[in-house]
Amino acid sequence: MSTNRRAFLKQAAASVAAACFAPSLFSCTRQTTSTSVLKEIGLQLFTLRDQLADNVASTLARVAEIGYDHVETFGAAANEVGKMGFWGLDTGVLRDQLSQNGLKSYSGHYLLDEFLTRGNGSEELLKAYIDTAAELGQRYLIAPIPPLLLIDKLTADDYRFMAEQLNKGGELAAKAGLTIGYHNHFWEFRTLADGSIGLDILIENTDKNLVAFELDLFWSEKSGTDSALYFEKHPGRFPLWHIKDMDKGNTAIVTGTDYDDKPVMEITEAITYSEVGSGSIDFRKIMTEASTAGLQYAFVEQDFITIDPFESIAKSYAYVTNELLKK
Repeated sequence: MSTNRRAFLKQAAASVAAACFAPSLFSCTRQTTSTSVLKEIGLQLFTLRDQLADNVASTLARVAEIGYDHVETFGAAANEVGKMGFWGLDTGVLRDQLSQNGLKSYSGHYLLDEFLTRGNGSEELLKAYIDTAAELGQRYLIAPIPPLLLIDKLTADDYRFMAEQLNKGGELAAKAGLTIGYHNHFWEFRTLADGSIGLDILIENTDKNLVAFELDLFWSEKSGTDSALYFEKHPGRFPLWHIKDMDKGNTAIVTGTDYDDKPVMEITEAITYSEVGSGSIDFRKIMTEASTAGLQYAFVEQDFITIDPFESIAKSYAYVTNELLKK
């Protein structure tokens, strides 16, 4: 991925991204807890895409030095001889470098445009990604974005097709000991022409035993959705989270009547981010629903950084470790 926003959308193997549910939809009282089920914290490596492009080894060493336990990959691609790798490294070399730094990788983002596009549905690249994820020892293979050419014109039928394909992909992934999953941005929370919500279509039409979801808390909150209530509506479906924070001076919701028909690029250009714990999102509140969500792994991520990137991820790490991890 490059640093410009067009490339960000092209690879969102990491991230770009209706208020759907009101408290009255739920008759039960929320159960809260003072401790989290989360014991480790990971980093979505898209956060350090420029540093990885310069030097993978030194970047991973810094991530480990700061204290992160695991990383989520992005940007897998075949080289000139068709061998899969990341940022100029063969997959096996990356696996060894992670191991040397004491870093695990439970999950990776893999672009599945052809597989998820109506009229195509090719499994070829998915199968190559499954082999790649398995070689890294990952447990989850995550589709980070819908087909790129559809983002501004997604329909309920597109989401239903993607759900069918995710079920098929889940069966293939399971044979390799993996679970396929889907990561949201904000457009999955847009109200579609028939009144439905894209993410709901995906959840309701996928097999809970085959397909997982990775909720990006920034994008769910930015869409006007109460993430904690979403977990209650779909318990156990969100074993992975992205933890990234929202600029306190830029908290406007980006779904609804004034936004749902706007081009994605027009919306993302105005979005700003913050180090975790310094923004507007109440992660402590959301974390009380970790068990309901089925949380297993969480990843710090920041799409665009305005300070030194390593200082940024260190600040986010300190907040998550001190405030959100189980003591």
